Amino acid sequence: MKVDIHTHIMPEHMPNWVQRFGYGDFIHLEHRNCRACMMKGDKLFREVEPNCFDEKVRLKEMDETDVQIQVLSTIPVLFNYWAKPADGLETSRFFNDHIGETVSKAPQRFIGLGTVPLQDVDLAIREMERCVRELGMPGLEIGSNINGENLSDKKFFPFYEAAEKLSCALFVHPWEMMGEQQIQRYWLPWLVGMPAETSRAICSFIFGGVFAAFPKLRVAFAHGGGSFPFTLGRIRHGFDVRPDLVAVDNAVDPVNYLGHFWVDSLVHDAAAFRFLLDLMGHETICVGSDYPFPLGEAVPGQLVNELISDPVLKEKIYSANALKWLGR
Repeated sequence: MKVDIHTHIMPEHMPNWVQRFGYGDFIHLEHRNCRACMMKGDKLFREVEPNCFDEKVRLKEMDETDVQIQVLSTIPVLFNYWAKPADGLETSRFFNDHIGETVSKAPQRFIGLGTVPLQDVDLAIREMERCVRELGMPGLEIGSNINGENLSDKKFFPFYEAAEKLSCALFVHPWEMMGEQQIQRYWLPWLVGMPAETSRAICSFIFGGVFAAFPKLRVAFAHGGGSFPFTLGRIRHGFDVRPDLVAVDNAVDPVNYLGHFWVDSLVHDAAAFRFLLDLMGHETICVGSDYPFPLGEAVPGQLVNELISDPVLKEKIYSANALKWLGR
């Protein structure tokens, strides 16, 4: 069985929240001459294919690539953390209801992750409780920062505490990349900014004491952990030589947290995957493809299949690790 923990979905039809709320660059989808256009306010953000919103197309492509289960999460641009909290809650509920409905159409093939308005922690906890208790979701997708604030900010600790108590898994995906406006050319926000954002999130969890405070919290990070695995030597060296700057909130060696969180397999390179496997071990890597977007892996788990021959090890990365992260 192959479980893909990193796939995105959006509703085929959604309100025009810019008109409804009277502000902002909320995304809505317009269907024009057989094209599906994601509109950010009144500007074209991205064209998407039917596999982004049509579960029938999605199921067909899953069968073609031998994926038995997709873990569905919203597209990060739909987090809407910048919106007024009540409006962010409304859009979150809309996306969560859509994912819940999609899962109900093929419960053996789909597992849903929710999204919550983390600009207001109390509202986020309330919607998390609804996702878990009413919609039956085993987890949530969250951004790598919340309106520029690191995930280590103490204001988010009640959210982590509630997630731990609910046994709610978290999938951290990069968004709103640092310095994005200065690196627009060459698609650098996606090529450079996203890996850095994921490392930012992992380091925030480690150095901010999130993992230490909530040891039962189950967290997975997108894109193979971003640049974190490949710069861990530098991170640890900084921890050793300047603890006065690095270890101010948590004095535990960052290497000690390897094995305490999961990453997906999306690194696009054989040598990088071998290094990731050597560093992280075979218990905490899961297949993740970033379906249905072009920066993803066209055949989910293809790199894993090519590089791993041991059937027991392959089964762990294909499905067992994912199910353990999800608490299934």
